[in-house]
Amino acid sequence: MTVAVERRGRTVLGVVRAFVTAHAAGIFLQPVFAGSYLFGDYDMLALHALGADVVFYIGLAQLVPTALLWRRTGVRWPFWGSVLLVLGETGQYAAGLDGALDLHVPLGVALAALAAVMAVASWRAPR
Repeated sequence: MTVAVERRGRTVLGVVRAFVTAHAAGIFLQPVFAGSYLFGDYDMLALHALGADVVFYIGLAQLVPTALLWRRTGVRWPFWGSVLLVLGETGQYAAGLDGALDLHVPLGVALAALAAVMAVASWRAPR
């Protein structure tokens, strides 16, 4: 592997790490907003809805650097993990709008777990 290709791979990995970390942080904030709403701070529902939008758009944007990482280094799991997150978030969004908490809550836990695994794995990955 040439030095230029190696350097490009490190740069893309840094961008992937930033997106994955921001995505996980956004997902982790969502139950905080929802919990505050459930405890009587009714303005937090709007923040929860805004957070859902932000998390979803970060997830969509995350697909680009993970695809670049796959192309430049051959590492595929961040891309497919990101696809899985975006698909799950699409279902999560629909379940939240429908008020289907029996799906919304466990799916949110699964998405948070996947985001956490992706964040840890991306930071543990060798440069």
